[in-house]
Amino acid sequence: MKLAPIVLFTYNRPKHTQNVLNSLANCNEAKDSVLYVFCDGAKANCDVNGLNKIEEVRKIVSAENRFKQVLLTIQEQNKGLANSIIDGVTKVVNEHGKVIVLEDDLVFSPYFLNYMNDSLNRYEADKRVGEIGACNFFANGSKFPKAFFANMPDTWGWATWKDRWEHFNSDAVFLYKELEKKQLMYTFNTHGSYDMEGMLQDQIFGKVDSWAIRWQAIMVLNNWLCLYSNPAFSNHIDSVDATHAKINVIPPLQLEQPNFETVDVVEIPEVIAALKKGYAGKSDYFGNFKSKYIKKKIGKIIKKVLLFLIPFGIVTLFKKDRSKSKNLD
Repeated sequence: MKLAPIVLFTYNRPKHTQNVLNSLANCNEAKDSVLYVFCDGAKANCDVNGLNKIEEVRKIVSAENRFKQVLLTIQEQNKGLANSIIDGVTKVVNEHGKVIVLEDDLVFSPYFLNYMNDSLNRYEADKRVGEIGACNFFANGSKFPKAFFANMPDTWGWATWKDRWEHFNSDAVFLYKELEKKQLMYTFNTHGSYDMEGMLQDQIFGKVDSWAIRWQAIMVLNNWLCLYSNPAFSNHIDSVDATHAKINVIPPLQLEQPNFETVDVVEIPEVIAALKKGYAGKSDYFGNFKSKYIKKKIGKIIKKVLLFLIPFGIVTLFKKDRSKSKNLD
């Protein structure tokens, strides 16, 4: 099996960079894999502490020797995450035909590279598959299949092919109009559960610079699905010094040798339901409603019942009885 090249994007987080390299090196396939590392340059307002961190990251990746080959690209000026990923992925996937893409805030199952390479080979000819994802945070556990497809692409350890990535379009206005014209905005909004439309509007008006929201639009416009595993093969572990996100997504990791099988390239109802709950923040990693969401839901129901009872005077009597009991105490 020909192994896909790995692309890692780094900036100014030396501890994260070392952790992601250590975790990746635990995969058996690491020693036979080519690793491309893109180190972004300093921002114009970067202070001495920031410059030192950037230099420390570069020293870490320059010393890395646990892979078949490590190829470094050092940016002298800051490109930003979106441009770095778009340019870096395009360069590598055009050369190799497929690519595994990582950022510096991930940790992996020891079988991560095994899963990625098997899946890239297994689904390469099926043009309904746009991406291989690794961080399943919404549909883990026995009630879900060991592998399944969803319309939401993963960004926390993912892979794709040249003939899919060549559809990438950085023009957010064009993507927005196409989604509207094809009446796909509901699907784009994770089946109505998350405001992806608002994020794409923010991209248009320069409030954010996200490659991921544009890639999501392209996935939906092409009717592509993303493969996920159960349990996950990667975790997203961020920190307070993160630029784009300050959250940890740590679902169960696959720690036993997996048995890979080809699954139907369709979205199944239970996965769609879990996806909607997960992106709406209503559920845990296993697709179960969170207790705080249940309490909130019950509270709303109680309020509605009480409002219904007000015209009958029952709520008023209930309040009077409670005040009497307080006086007796």
